[in-house]
Amino acid sequence: MITIHRLEACVFDLDGVIVDTAKYHYQAWKDLANSLGFDFSEAQNELLKGVSRMGSLDLILQWGGVEKSKKEKEALAAWKNEHYLELIESLGIQDALPGVVDFLKELSKHGIKIGLGSASKNAVKIISKLKLNSHFDAIVDGTQVTNGKPHPETFQLACEKLKVAPKNTIVFEDAPKGVQAALSGGMVAVGVGSEESLSEAHLVIAGFESLYLEHLINKLPTLELTASTSN
Repeated sequence: MITIHRLEACVFDLDGVIVDTAKYHYQAWKDLANSLGFDFSEAQNELLKGVSRMGSLDLILQWGGVEKSKKEKEALAAWKNEHYLELIESLGIQDALPGVVDFLKELSKHGIKIGLGSASKNAVKIISKLKLNSHFDAIVDGTQVTNGKPHPETFQLACEKLKVAPKNTIVFEDAPKGVQAALSGGMVAVGVGSEESLSEAHLVIAGFESLYLEHLINKLPTLELTASTSN
């Protein structure tokens, strides 16, 4: 049930919502798995959505039947991250997903605060490479939280930084665990992607292309803006 009555903020996940870096994560994990003597499929990669780096590594090692010490795991995770950073070096504003930048601009126009809530420890770097820093009033990444999604901590901290009530916040997520995190935190969850995999969300959109704030308000009829939509 949607209980939001006043929209004060929107909080966005990063990968799959603002930008698609999944292919780079996949390539980095695949190269790591191959170096350990086993393969890593795109289907397995899908299961890592919203999972932390160390959590992802644990799953991959489990799938490959490989055991490593804590120190070895830390070294492998560091290698993967360095490789991933090399792969995304060419990222730029052109890599933002269709419609995202225009939607962020519209939110700002109407006085809606904007936050980022990502499990990625590279979120700040990626947002910087996309040249989107100025659009975000608060950024929460994997370095700032203890509990990963589906725990609501990431989005709760974003609300604290934005100084808004969770009940007056919309979260945009492409992963089921992210949707669950938003719901358990008392926020409105808008899924970005497939209705089949994001069925728990209050609303599912295909993406931000041609999406206007007015359309969103109409699809969430109990939601009202804090600022006028006629500006």
